[in-house]
Amino acid sequence: MERPEIGPHVAGRRLSQDEEFRRFAAEALPGLLKGAYLLVGDVDLAEDAVQGTLLRVFKNWHHAREAPRPYSRAVLVSVCRDHWRHKRRRPREILTGGAVNEPHATAFSDAFDQRDALAQALRELPRVQREILVLRFYLDLPVTDTARLLELPEGTVKSNTSRGLERLRALLSTPASQENAC
Repeated sequence: MERPEIGPHVAGRRLSQDEEFRRFAAEALPGLLKGAYLLVGDVDLAEDAVQGTLLRVFKNWHHAREAPRPYSRAVLVSVCRDHWRHKRRRPREILTGGAVNEPHATAFSDAFDQRDALAQALRELPRVQREILVLRFYLDLPVTDTARLLELPEGTVKSNTSRGLERLRALLSTPASQENAC
């Protein structure tokens, strides 16, 4: 009696590692992009972070294929941390003279404005709180998985979740209270 092959199959045939990775990447891409945007706060940098993440996952697919989602989340956080380290080493760029701040195009929805406000508020948080909030509430990881991924005690994750949410509430309510005062 022949034992069937173990692993993903399509129409009776076993998928190659490249096909497995392509399917995973297509399925995971939207979530990784949104998570990266919330971590780095810039669409272009988020796309770069996801590209770097998928490249690292592909290079280590023989390990990642056992649990690709948690593996890719851990890599994404690592890639974003690399960005922050790089950013700290570079001098700040200041736009002068010719820079024009264009108003938001009317085609953008209120939902986009809310996401933008949230991303801006997240950028105001310390790195650890931002990572924890994105992993917990955007990527929907429980405390235990967040703690394991960030290599932190669960109590630290819980306390930073509380402090981060409190700070986010304050940051997000400030513009509304300033508008009402005018």
